[in-house]
Amino acid sequence: MVTTIDSPAAAHLLDPARLDRPDVVVRQEPFAFLIAGAQLPAGAADALERDFPRYGSAGFFPWEPDECGPAINQLIGELTAPAFADHVGARLGIADLGTRPSLVTICRYLNRRHGTIHTDSRSKIATALLYLNPDWPDTSEGCLRFLNGIDDIDDLVLPEVRPVYGNFVVFRRADNSFHGHLPHEGERRVIQVAWLTSEKEKTRKTQRGRFSRLLKRLLGKLDRRFGAERDRNAAHPR
Repeated sequence: MVTTIDSPAAAHLLDPARLDRPDVVVRQEPFAFLIAGAQLPAGAADALERDFPRYGSAGFFPWEPDECGPAINQLIGELTAPAFADHVGARLGIADLGTRPSLVTICRYLNRRHGTIHTDSRSKIATALLYLNPDWPDTSEGCLRFLNGIDDIDDLVLPEVRPVYGNFVVFRRADNSFHGHLPHEGERRVIQVAWLTSEKEKTRKTQRGRFSRLLKRLLGKLDRRFGAERDRNAAHPR
């Protein structure tokens, strides 16, 4: 019998034990990161697709439970559970990650401006990305890359990660935690969890994210227009 999210047999979507499988990649150099595939049950795919928020603008927006269906809200609850965070942190050498405030942002669409090379802000301790796209075209566009430097999108640490259903990556923020992806425009579903240094930073980032969403609703065409001019090796300012 195929288990679905609506059945009692599907009590959990995430199992921390899957992060301990031998096929999971964990590295400490040049910065700490983890790459794991098949982290979600196949039988939950339809419910997660149905319940994914239907944003009209491109970008990452703060999670609003009333914009998501029950399957997505359950998944986010499991992603942000202290026990799951502690298990992730242990694999990256971060003690007590589950005690840190977590900020969830969700993306459905990107324009070509997104994905420039960056390290993440110092207020982030670690960042996780869980992909929910049922498939992906035969292209490198939109595929996450961990990088050796800030000025070359092709200087990969490991092969790029395709943003397909169940692929899960986490990295510890560092001054050299360079990452990004080639320009992509269109649908790219991902849930991001950032564990932060303080509740103050969570409030600040949430407020900024909501304001950014409002601007993108008003100026989305301009954002898309300027994004089309992005250089493939573009980076965030340090």
